[in-house]
Amino acid sequence: MAATQSDKAARFRALHEGPGAFVIPNPWDAGSARILAALGFQALATSSGASAGTLGRRDGTVTREEALAHARAIVEATDLPVSADLEKGFGDAPAVAAETIRLAAGVGLVGGSIEDATGDKNRPLYDVGQATERVAAAVQAARALSFPFTLTARTENFLRGNPSLDDTIARLQAFEKAGADVLMAPGLPDLAAVRAVCAAVSRPVNFMAGIRGKSFTVAELQAAGVRRISVATSLYRQAMTAVVEAAREVKDKGTFGYLDRALNTPDLNAFMQG
Repeated sequence: MAATQSDKAARFRALHEGPGAFVIPNPWDAGSARILAALGFQALATSSGASAGTLGRRDGTVTREEALAHARAIVEATDLPVSADLEKGFGDAPAVAAETIRLAAGVGLVGGSIEDATGDKNRPLYDVGQATERVAAAVQAARALSFPFTLTARTENFLRGNPSLDDTIARLQAFEKAGADVLMAPGLPDLAAVRAVCAAVSRPVNFMAGIRGKSFTVAELQAAGVRRISVATSLYRQAMTAVVEAAREVKDKGTFGYLDRALNTPDLNAFMQG
């Protein structure tokens, strides 16, 4: 019997309450979701960058409808809980962020993130007041659902030209006070910063691995206080790296050495349905 959305939501919440950190990988389509589920991961998350890549676009250019369709495909691929990268909620107004959470629940998601990046290069971040209002509206929408939707609030300071640890912590504390269930600050530069963030808040912290030189082991992150570890676009980028390398070998050398390293068809098919 397929798991209900409420069952998935409860399992997802429980993962955040466990004794240690858990890794939530980011598939980019239904097939990669099935592979990750078969490998034993306990939850999945979408990535806005990977979602955009599957459409041949850059991050930040996908519509809400496209993002939710992408999320639905991943939700339907497995019985695992799925959380979504919902960017800024696809609009500036708090009411738009709230509506995005309601729509996210409607496609089967049990969690999602709202960030404080505006998408405007002239004003990369919402001020903390507006950012907090947007999180509060998303929290209110999540609380109105019939199951425990896990709302992640993230500040983009370190990715958007404001690498202030003090301001990052102040934003996360404001988001926590607004009711966010999980807190996130992508791009933290070192483990000392990770420890400082985790010590400054009482809600679970999600660390985003995937940045070269700014990614640490699960053991190190767990010791620093992290409860959830996502990998952003990195698995998708690794897969695309293999595609580029194999295609260049064929085009430039006329050889097919990549076949010796590739999964064979029966092994790949073992992950898929039908």
